[in-house]
Amino acid sequence: MAEQVLMPKQGNTVESCIIVEWNVNVGDKVAVGDILLSAETDKSTIDVESTAAGVVLARLWEEGDDVPVMEPILIVGEEGESFEIQRPKKKEEEKSVQVEEPETVKKEPKTASAPVSAPAAGGSTPRARKLSEQLGIPLSAATPSGPKGRIVEKDIRALAGSPLSPAAKAQALKEGVVPPSVGSGMGGRVLARDLSKTPERVVVDLDAHTDHPVRGIRKVIARRMVESLQTTSQLSLHGWADARALKALRAAFKEDEETSGITIGDLVNFAVVRTLIEFPAFNAHYLGETIRRFEHVHLGVATDTEKGLMVPVLFGSNLMSLKELSARTKVLATRARDGVAQPDELAGSTFTVSNVGSFGIEAFTPVLNIPEVAILGVGTIVLKPVSTKNGVEFIDHIGLSLTMDHQAVDGADAARFLRALIDRIASLDRLLIRMGSNGTV
Repeated sequence: MAEQVLMPKQGNTVESCIIVEWNVNVGDKVAVGDILLSAETDKSTIDVESTAAGVVLARLWEEGDDVPVMEPILIVGEEGESFEIQRPKKKEEEKSVQVEEPETVKKEPKTASAPVSAPAAGGSTPRARKLSEQLGIPLSAATPSGPKGRIVEKDIRALAGSPLSPAAKAQALKEGVVPPSVGSGMGGRVLARDLSKTPERVVVDLDAHTDHPVRGIRKVIARRMVESLQTTSQLSLHGWADARALKALRAAFKEDEETSGITIGDLVNFAVVRTLIEFPAFNAHYLGETIRRFEHVHLGVATDTEKGLMVPVLFGSNLMSLKELSARTKVLATRARDGVAQPDELAGSTFTVSNVGSFGIEAFTPVLNIPEVAILGVGTIVLKPVSTKNGVEFIDHIGLSLTMDHQAVDGADAARFLRALIDRIASLDRLLIRMGSNGTV
């Protein structure tokens, strides 16, 4: 009996997955555990395994489709078996199709209702072939820019120059020669004799561009950013913290093999966690009718990956020593960059830190990671002139930008939080000494 294979549920927060690439076609044999396709959640890329064994009778979705979890994606059964496809709802349509093989026919099941596989890579479109014949420009001379590496009409038109004589046109197509842009005939017409002495020319397409569809994680990020700005009242405050203690601690930790991995970013994150304990209003979610304050700090660390921005979460970061926080941050960031982070590792943060200091950015305005009420942007370390008892001195400072939701907290409270964080960073060495190395590092 034919069986349906469902899009599996990925964690508690994933509602749908986008099919990136099918690994099986209609008619292929599959076993339980075989990889059917790769898909993107809003957090990472996953492989979907078969839960049934047999012959693939129908694929119910195409590459690029956004498939709700626990919806059928594939029909598996015996070769030639009759089956009914309850088409999943796509683009506000739902169809029920009955597909049945005649008893006298011994071949793969028909799949009129299943998606047709994409054409093989390469080749050319009919319009491109027609234009090639009209202009006398061989297809082999064109650089394909269409989907799946196909030659499209504009690829031929990019090589077009002066018109060709009938003889030149026939010779160019026969020999696969690119005609010159201007020939020796009247009005620059290209003649047959021009083809033999035509050097290969470099064609510059001034309209050259590549369109990248917005889908997968990028589409989710775009939606969340717009939603964040549309549903919150965001206000940003900017300040600078004395970074001499940060640099001194980093230098000291670097000399010890056990602490050499602790970075300035880790030190800032540790200071943020200690400040959030003092200001619980910023360790919270704004839920419209309620503000939910959390007893423990679940610090989100914005991480740049090839697929887009991800935010691994250090759950219970207020219970971690500096060394533990540093190690856990590196593990989660690596998993996110490798695309193997689980959805539950990328959701549930109560406050987020976004650090772009390594890019030389001094200050910026981070966008809230809703439903959090605040996010901290961390910039690079720069020398700033400071008036001291010895006159004006240039002292290392690190840029800090706090964006908060004015629906949940007031500007004065945000200023107090940022001021406390600035002071804590400036005196972080003394804080670590008071806490004791055993409990901290």
